[in-house]
Amino acid sequence: MTVVGLISKNDESAYREEVQRLMDWCRANNLSLNVNKTKEMVVDFRRAQSDHSPLNIDGSSVEIVKSTKFLGVRLTENLTRSLNTSSIAKKAQQHLYFLRRLRKVHLPPPILITFYRSCIESILSSCITASFGNGTISDRKTLQRIVRSAEKIIGVSLPTITDIYTAHCIRKENSNMKDPMQPSYNLFSLLPSGKRLRSIWALTVRLCNSFFPQAIRLLNTRSLD
Repeated sequence: MTVVGLISKNDESAYREEVQRLMDWCRANNLSLNVNKTKEMVVDFRRAQSDHSPLNIDGSSVEIVKSTKFLGVRLTENLTRSLNTSSIAKKAQQHLYFLRRLRKVHLPPPILITFYRSCIESILSSCITASFGNGTISDRKTLQRIVRSAEKIIGVSLPTITDIYTAHCIRKENSNMKDPMQPSYNLFSLLPSGKRLRSIWALTVRLCNSFFPQAIRLLNTRSLD
């Protein structure tokens, strides 16, 4: 379970009340929170930062950490992408071993490309629409090196990591424009074919580079088995 609170004007009352309601719900449903596995991360970009007192659950203080894993993505308190990129790169490099083994048994390139797209590219494109656009040049080069290694193993050209990112952004926004329930549904308007792609690209980059100038507190909780 995850609780996310937006702290404005140093008022944490709403956030702490939400945590208290979660604790009450757990007690009512015969669940006991494991405080040792419960972590809290504070994201604060304000110039005048203040100390954040830890939460207290059943008499124990919740540990405040500098990074956490949220929906498969490594998040840090400064919202940099390097930790998540290194985690993705490590996992993708492990799958390159299997690609080399398949190459050694002389499988044809179409089968190798299918394996690459399903087991390696799927890792590289994990949450790419949210993380790649705001990543550093070093992070992009790290991911691109894995693509080049796969190209050498298979012996064919593969889409670059930037091409993968662009394709995922366009596919995601095309899906959002068809769903009125999506928050970004009204952000896009259909334009003639050459202008439409530029409008999607410009707005996607602007949204990726923006953030709220308030503190965000994210609490990951786990229950005892």
